[in-house]
Amino acid sequence: MYTTRLFDIGVGQTARVESLHADGAVRRRLLDIGLTRGTRATCLYAAPSGDPKAFLIRGTVIALRSEDSARVQAQAVLPVSQKEVHAWA
Repeated sequence: MYTTRLFDIGVGQTARVESLHADGAVRRRLLDIGLTRGTRATCLYAAPSGDPKAFLIRGTVIALRSEDSARVQAQAVLPVSQKEVHAWA
């Protein structure tokens, strides 16, 4: 696993939330939609321009703008096949 921002994961990739770098109303909104430590978020779709992206979070599809998803620090989760390859490296 490697540390990244939710903004940086591509379509089909999953990341586990580590922390939020936001205050006030933005932080409250991110927490309200379920982006708490340990939550998995999978990028399902991205607009042709890349903004916004749609994420599967706790069973709900939520669109996040780049400025909001860039505030979410996360650990990228490797697919099972890549985990097996890296385990032997």
